[in-house]
Order: sequence, then structure tokens, then C-alpha cells
Amino acid sequence: MIPRGAALRVVGDVHGDVRGFAHALATDRFIIQLGDLADGGSDSAEVLRLMFARQDAGRGVFLLGNHDAKLARALAGRQVRTDAALADTLARLDPALAARAADAIVRAPAWLHQPGRLFVHGAFHPAMLHHAPPPILPAKVEGALAHALYGQTTGRMQPDGFPERSLRWVDRIPTGLTVYCGHDRRSQDGRPYVLRNAAGGSAVFLDTGAGKGGHLSWIDLPPA
Repeated sequence: MIPRGAALRVVGDVHGDVRGFAHALATDRFIIQLGDLADGGSDSAEVLRLMFARQDAGRGVFLLGNHDAKLARALAGRQVRTDAALADTLARLDPALAARAADAIVRAPAWLHQPGRLFVHGAFHPAMLHHAPPPILPAKVEGALAHALYGQTTGRMQPDGFPERSLRWVDRIPTGLTVYCGHDRRSQDGRPYVLRNAAGGSAVFLDTGAGKGGHLSWIDLPPA
């Protein structure tokens, strides 16, 4: 899905930050957006339109994030926990855009792998190096796909009612591999947060709070 020899721009969680996303798209580089396009910010519907237009032009792809998957379930009429952000997203979608989003999201890749690089929304799983993601979002999410969407959890719940997340998966990244991910807002200084393990693997967290009081971050990479 990534054109051979393409220079890349890897974009973190957008969450409806249409102004930031428009700036991120102002490049000739191929866009890899790490998931969570909607829910928050000023206009999730316009963010989706911008991403679909980029994808239709063959100049970008978005990965499947947990908020994207939740939106797809809501559009399919399945029961979901509807917070204010999701309700705002749903209210902004006209019928044509809702139909496009419902189809595009379930077909979005959950991870992409290049030599020395792996792109995923939530967290790395070793199976991602040997298996392609499912071609369409299944009803049951488990294994590597659960890591891709939701990260790794400790089994404990936080006071806000959401699972506590763990970074133990970073220790499983093999030597020479860099994982570019979103989902966890780990940065304390507004820049992408980098973690390295003892084996020489590393993770770059690009969620810096776009649409949730922070800003949108991206990283430019040369061709693989």
C-alpha cells in the first residue's frame, strides 16, 4: 500500500483537528496516518473528507485506530459507548460521507511493515512482522489486532473507567526495528516521544494531543 521509493510523512492521531491535518497534508510526501482521525477537534467530518481525497489520489493511507473502529461500529448500528466526541462526529456526517466512512474504515489496514519500520496505531506485536492484518475488520478483535487497536493493558482500570495501558510491548521490538505509533499520549514536551529497549528496538509515539488540547505531530522519513 506504500508506493515503492516513496518519501513518507507519518502523521499522529488527528481527532478532528482539521487545521493541523491540512498543514500535515501540505506536502508531496506519501501520507501514513496512524489512526484516530475522528472524535474531537473542530471538524471530524472534514478530516475524513481530506483523508479520503488523499487516499483516492493514491497519495496516502490511514491505519485503523480504536476510535475509527468505534465509529464504524456505530455507523453499522451496533451498540457502542457514545461520548460527546463520537456524538459530534456522527452529527457532522452527511449520508454519503457516513457510507464512505463505514466502508473505508473496516477496510483500513491495522498495520504496515517496511524494512526496519512498522506503522501501527496502538502497540507492536511480533506477529505483525510475519502476517498481514485482516483485510476487513472482524467482529472479534484479539491477538495482534487487539494490540494494533487498543495497545497493551495491565488488567487494571483507571479512575476514568478506561483500562490502564502498559508499555511492556516495547521490550519485544526486535533489534533494528522502529515502531511508529499513536494512541498513547506519552510526550511531556509537545514532541514525539521515543522509547528504546535493550535489544536496540525503538518506539516513536506521535500522539501529542491533537483535538484534545494539544497539537498534531508528524515525522518525515526517507524512502525505505
